[in-house]
Amino acid sequence: MSQDLAVMPQPAVKRNAAADCGWGRIIFGNSFDNAQDFAEALREEEKDCRDIGIYVINPHVLLANAPQELFLDPSHTFRLNRSDYEASDERPSVTVRDINPGQDVESANRIFAARNMVVIRPEFFESDLEAAGLIVLVATDPQDGEVVGVVMGVDHGHYLGSDDKGCSLWCLAVDPQARQSGIGTALTRALAERFWERGAEYLDLTVLHDNTQAIGLYEKLGFKQIQSFTVKRKNTINEKLFTGPEVGANLNVYALIIINEARRRGIHVEIIDEESGIFRLSLGGRTVVCRESLSELTSAVAMSICDNKEISRRVVAEAGVRVPDQVQWDGSREQIAQFLARNEAAVVKPAHGEQGRGISVDLRTVEDVENAIASAQRMSSTVLLEEYFEGQDLRLVVINFKLVAAAVRKPAAVTGDGTSSIARLIESQSRRRMAATGGESRIPMDAETVRIVRLAGFSMDDVLPEGQELQVRKTANLHTGGTIHDVTDRVHPELVEAAVASARSIDIPVVGIDFMVKSPSAPDYVFIEANERPGLANHEPQPTAQRFVDLLFPLSMPTEVRNMRSGLKPLEKKP
Repeated sequence: MSQDLAVMPQPAVKRNAAADCGWGRIIFGNSFDNAQDFAEALREEEKDCRDIGIYVINPHVLLANAPQELFLDPSHTFRLNRSDYEASDERPSVTVRDINPGQDVESANRIFAARNMVVIRPEFFESDLEAAGLIVLVATDPQDGEVVGVVMGVDHGHYLGSDDKGCSLWCLAVDPQARQSGIGTALTRALAERFWERGAEYLDLTVLHDNTQAIGLYEKLGFKQIQSFTVKRKNTINEKLFTGPEVGANLNVYALIIINEARRRGIHVEIIDEESGIFRLSLGGRTVVCRESLSELTSAVAMSICDNKEISRRVVAEAGVRVPDQVQWDGSREQIAQFLARNEAAVVKPAHGEQGRGISVDLRTVEDVENAIASAQRMSSTVLLEEYFEGQDLRLVVINFKLVAAAVRKPAAVTGDGTSSIARLIESQSRRRMAATGGESRIPMDAETVRIVRLAGFSMDDVLPEGQELQVRKTANLHTGGTIHDVTDRVHPELVEAAVASARSIDIPVVGIDFMVKSPSAPDYVFIEANERPGLANHEPQPTAQRFVDLLFPLSMPTEVRNMRSGLKPLEKKP
């Protein structure tokens, strides 16, 4: 047996041993001949479970086999030797007994959930726990019989062979609402004494290094720390254990979603400027600076193409992407009149800008276009007139030239209550949107909002009838109060193809492509613009941040994802 793995002095009779505990497995490192097999066993962890690899004296050997998937658990291992145990004459405040597979299971899982622990699948208790080398005890209130605590124990001899006289304690949890004291002590003593009756010589447990209250309890009972380590898999359950101290607490949600994903993978994060969302990611010898979803992988040329809506339209049109009629305003009323005669309705937008600022939609008179031009000129001296395409605003997020997410963006709207003015409804809705998006989304009380309300036949002081919905913006940008609705699973293939073609024509690795469509499930569309810094947080639960970090650090991808993308079969579980 490899001494790189084993900490127990006696040889294990059984190999590759693991105890299924209903919430995950205890995987005995001292039963593996090599680190590679041990790592593969940990990588076979089931969904929503927490496996724990125990008895590893040199964890660096194990971690080297899967450094992006495994981590060293920041827990101490404590041991109570039977020879050091002193029984107590004090009467416990609770009754301790074996768990009943019926109502007790629900109560135990309620306590686990209250303590942010993994719950045990209920069907697990339909099996014979005794035959599986497990003991599960509950503590109950002597007055009403309510379960107020639970603990699980594992008989090591059952898994490692009769020569092993050890056992271990797991999942000690006490109801935070329990009125009795000493529940944890009573459960620990009861479990230890049950194992002593079976011939066990020691009881081991692991506890987080900073859980001083629990450590004090165990030391009082006679437990002593031993030199042993535990290893776990990087998953969402264990996230707080391997990501380290929180960083970038004041970052906006668009940067935070990326750095959280990076930290889950062990990628170092350095905040350069919180206010603007600029940070540096480092893994091994690779370093990438990002501003939210804009990274060094996006070239200055690609960024300038996206920034200039006139140029981006020409570039994607050359790739066969359908684009609306568009002209640069030459300063004349005659041009506006000719454009409206040709297209009936117009969109006015600044040639440079983002977040929907300065854009006016569905303009049908020369006067409205001129007013919109004055607004757009505050953003850019160059103003574009564009054909208005009536339909839905569709954002497609393309990363590494693959569609990752798609969402219909709906313009801001209010619903009447029969008593409030439209202006008051807009103010209330705007406050709700700001609260829901961390201040990112609000409905501007500007000339464009007044125009849209007037177009619908109302003034801002009118009371909107109860239940009537009124659209107060034409653009659907989040920053102007729009809402986002995921449609990734029903986007028409031609829209996906056009979005990817747009990204390739600009040669940009991460981009939000905006189309106007009749329906996300239909092939009709026109290209509106390309955004070099799409808000990835707007598309949860789609894996936008995951695919972004995959692009920056391909070797940080979980093994099963890399295997899937390379055509390799997933690891097969060993019997």
